Amino acid sequence: MSKRSVVHFNSRKRGLLLVLTGAICWGVGGTVSQKLFQHYGIEVNWFVTVRLLIAGSLLLTVQYFRPMRSQILDVWRNKVTAFQLIIFGLFGMLAVQYTYMASIQHGNSAVATLLQYLSPVIIMLYLIWRKQAVLGSKDLLSIILALGGCYLLLTNGSVSQLSVPFIAIIWGLLSGISAAFYTLYAAKLIRQFDSLVIVGWAMIIGGTALSFIHPPWKFEFTSVPLEAYGYLIFTIIFGTMIAFWFYVESLQSLSAKETSLLGSAEPLAAVATTVIWLQEPFGLFQWLGTACIIGLILLMQLSRQKDLTINDK
Repeated sequence: MSKRSVVHFNSRKRGLLLVLTGAICWGVGGTVSQKLFQHYGIEVNWFVTVRLLIAGSLLLTVQYFRPMRSQILDVWRNKVTAFQLIIFGLFGMLAVQYTYMASIQHGNSAVATLLQYLSPVIIMLYLIWRKQAVLGSKDLLSIILALGGCYLLLTNGSVSQLSVPFIAIIWGLLSGISAAFYTLYAAKLIRQFDSLVIVGWAMIIGGTALSFIHPPWKFEFTSVPLEAYGYLIFTIIFGTMIAFWFYVESLQSLSAKETSLLGSAEPLAAVATTVIWLQEPFGLFQWLGTACIIGLILLMQLSRQKDLTINDK
């Protein structure tokens, strides 16, 4: 094996490790958030505010030590990109983060994550409606997998009873819609600026806006035990900042398609930790619904000719 081949092989192994670690951190981060909401009574508005502000600041700090540090301020020097960034921060980043966390708070991490992963189908239907794409056989199969997977996941095969509260389903579906907007709207900004710059600022914009509703300093810091702060740090550092940073870094040694496919480890991690660690009941039909949605993710990523996404949580 030549020296160049060895370097490429090692780079590829590093990329695989990064994307899998990032995806697992995303999935586990959602489950840890559920524990904070349901076991320690952490309020979702305060949590999202703090999470966005700290994680966004950390991502911009990472960018400062990268070659393109000047982009941190460059994005604000153009009125058009500055306006687009504000829109993305409010209706993309803040919307997708808040709806996802609200779905977790009222339901569980597994269902919330899987519902959010319906966003590719929402994007597909939007592009077909705008006549920017044509409905094909794979698209029909994707719709069938999405509808069938949702039905099994949310009912566990019983039409008379939902597996999670109805409000959790609404927030989860809104999360999928928000994720679709996040993906489509961010594409033009990512073509001009580094992903860490866009996502870092978007998090700070979203966190700042939510601060007017729930200021981060208005919190009974002595009302929660020490271990809750450990979980909070994990969701901010590993479940947000490290997860996205590793995902972006993996793009340097893997193709965008490979990174997206391996990123599907996120819902698997969310389901596994919800069932095993939090001991949430998960029936046979829910596992079948999970398989349908995972199959949907793989199908759409394999058939996608052009990668439009940046990931999120």
